[in-house]
Amino acid sequence: MERVVDLDQAAAVLAERAARWGEAGLTVGRVTWRDEAASWPQGLEIDRELVGDPDSVGVLISGPADAELSVVLFRGGWADVDFIASLDDAGTLPAFGIDSAAAFGTQLDQWIPRAFGKTSDK
Repeated sequence: MERVVDLDQAAAVLAERAARWGEAGLTVGRVTWRDEAASWPQGLEIDRELVGDPDSVGVLISGPADAELSVVLFRGGWADVDFIASLDDAGTLPAFGIDSAAAFGTQLDQWIPRAFGKTSDK
């Protein structure tokens, strides 16, 4: 898979926002990593040191009323983004053309309010 996004930098973007999200009442799960070089089926690791060739980084963010946002960013420049805002409002969000950790942060800043409504994280 082509290396478009530095996943370590993307994980730093997640860490930078986690405190603000927590202050806004969101719960940020542990960051998970998948190793391209691992044998199939590739498991997820929470210890970055155990991943020699990361091809994805992910996180699950939970909020009030069982709302959730799941984001898995792939080094190729796209993400799998699923959300549940309520029983009647759930789905996937478009997430492609992410060419840097900064662009990933910009997308996160749009996905969070979509899943959880306006938060006081800014």
